[in-house]
Amino acid sequence: MSDIESQRTTDKQLAYALLRLILGMNIAVHGLSRIYTGVKPFAEGVVTLFAKTPLPPASVYFYAASLPFAEAIIGLFVLFGVASRYAYLAGGLLILSLTFGSTLRQDWESAGLQLIYALLYAILLATRDYNKFSVDGWMTAMREKGNLA
Repeated sequence: MSDIESQRTTDKQLAYALLRLILGMNIAVHGLSRIYTGVKPFAEGVVTLFAKTPLPPASVYFYAASLPFAEAIIGLFVLFGVASRYAYLAGGLLILSLTFGSTLRQDWESAGLQLIYALLYAILLATRDYNKFSVDGWMTAMREKGNLA
C-alpha cells in the first residue's frame, strides 16, 4: 500500500471514529442527563405529551422511564466502540421506536430529526470496516496478533 493509500485509509478510520464519538456522546448524554435530573419527572412529562394518543399512560410511563437507561447504555457502547455492530442495531431500533412515537403524535419536526440519527447509525453500521480506533478495533488487533483468544 502506498503512502497516499495508507493516508486515505487512516483518514477514513479517523472520520469513522469522529462520527462514532460524536453520536455516542450525544446519545449517552441524552440518557445520563435524564437520569441525573430525575427519571420520574421526565417520564411524567412524556406521559403528558402522549395524552391524546391511543397508547395507555402506563405503557408510555414504563417506556419513558426506561428510555434514559437505554440511551445511556447504547450511547456509552457507541462512544467507546464496544460491541459496535449490536450497539448500532440497538440504537437504530431505539430510533425506530422514538419515530413511532413522534409520528403517532404527529410531531414531524422530531420525526425528521430522528431520520438524521437513523442515517448516522446506518452509516456507522455499513462502514464498520473503518472501526479501528475503538475497543472493538483494539480487540481485533490483539486477536490478529494472537494476544486474545
